[in-house]
Amino acid sequence: MATTATPSANSGYLLTDWRPEDPQFWESEGKRIATRNLWISIPNLLLAFSVWMVWSVVVAKMPAIGFDFSVGERFWLAALPGLSGATLRIFYSFMVPIFGGRKWTAISTASLLLPALGIGFAVQNPDTSYATFLILALMCGFGGGNFASSMANIAYFYPKKTKGNALALNAGLGNLGVSVMQFVVPVVITMGVFGAIGGDPQQLSDGGQLFIQNAGFIWVPFLAVSAIAAWFGMNDIADAKSSFSEQSVIFSRKHNWIMCVLYTGTFGSFIGYAAGFPLLMRTQFPEVDVLRYAFLGPLVGALSRAATGWISDKFGGGRVTFWTFVAMIVAVFGVLQFLPSEASPGGNFWGFFACFMALFFLTGVGNASTFQMIPSIMKQEVPRLMPTLDAGALQKQTEMESAAIIAFTSAIAAYGAFFIPKLYGTSIAMTGAPNGALWAFLGFYAVCAAICWIFYSRKSAPVPC
Repeated sequence: MATTATPSANSGYLLTDWRPEDPQFWESEGKRIATRNLWISIPNLLLAFSVWMVWSVVVAKMPAIGFDFSVGERFWLAALPGLSGATLRIFYSFMVPIFGGRKWTAISTASLLLPALGIGFAVQNPDTSYATFLILALMCGFGGGNFASSMANIAYFYPKKTKGNALALNAGLGNLGVSVMQFVVPVVITMGVFGAIGGDPQQLSDGGQLFIQNAGFIWVPFLAVSAIAAWFGMNDIADAKSSFSEQSVIFSRKHNWIMCVLYTGTFGSFIGYAAGFPLLMRTQFPEVDVLRYAFLGPLVGALSRAATGWISDKFGGGRVTFWTFVAMIVAVFGVLQFLPSEASPGGNFWGFFACFMALFFLTGVGNASTFQMIPSIMKQEVPRLMPTLDAGALQKQTEMESAAIIAFTSAIAAYGAFFIPKLYGTSIAMTGAPNGALWAFLGFYAVCAAICWIFYSRKSAPVPC
């Protein structure tokens, strides 16, 4: 039972008394602190996504400035940040309870200065090796890792009744970093934003010039300010401390692995499509200025995630997730109809683009609904699996496992940022078209829909949510 009469003893950066489920504490103090941490977290996460996905734009411009890598090599550069980011997320998943949310947010954001500066200097040297670019692409994965720790951190701050919305805002507005990057970078590489200190432009064959280094340099001042804001403006929660061994209980939870599959279908699709969309459009519709439109897909996906969390609260996350996968199957089938083919050599760009916008929108809805499912599932599962815990211990255990699963599933799902661009490249190399990859995605969504229906969305589901 909540002890609403107990005064708060919080002071400084460490919150030693944190009771978000206590209505009196929440209204008098908790909501204000949680809101401040959320609104500092969001720009840090937005910048992480911007740096993580920056290669999706840079690779499209590399041939123009003299780096004549093959299509396959450029798809590797677009895909490798996804591979390293997803792998780092596995480790980042457990960092907040070990180091504290404030410290880890500041440190992880500051680490993004390394690839941002590295890209800026590397593209100015025409002798930079492909291996160097591969290393920089891997380092951009630092930004991908940040999502897992950021979501785990925010999950600790909010009560169950508002946790879903808070996570949707943090993730959805953070995901906007992909769209912001794909909008900002094509603009800033056309001008000398930093004057003489930013370096000379790269000369194009048509007499024009580009400042590709700005694709990295533009984030440096914002990263510095955001890291400082996190260090001095956020909080660590004393009760959120737990060791890796305590959190590792999630590896024995069946639903942790099931949700990894479902979240790969939603977030893995969002981030993978975002990473591969500009280059896919460039290869299939070379007559189109793809960078004018590429940012719209991630924008639609991020906003739909932030704006549709209430749908899952009203109708149930499992039901919303099931129908999202059904709709994604239809959208991918639509994309396939509008690609260039023997019957239609030029394809239909606007039909292709519209179906992809639908896909991005649906991934955002599914991202919000799957994260809404996890606390609901664990609220039912932990009491069943650990019946000897008292009410207070049960609540703490449920919150710890929910936060850890949210972080870990985001780590596994992030491999979509690697596999989707890589499968595009493999399909094009083997068949001359990306159709094989898209059929594979469609089949995976069918599997996800079946899993969701069996475990969560049907009337007699073992864990309805």
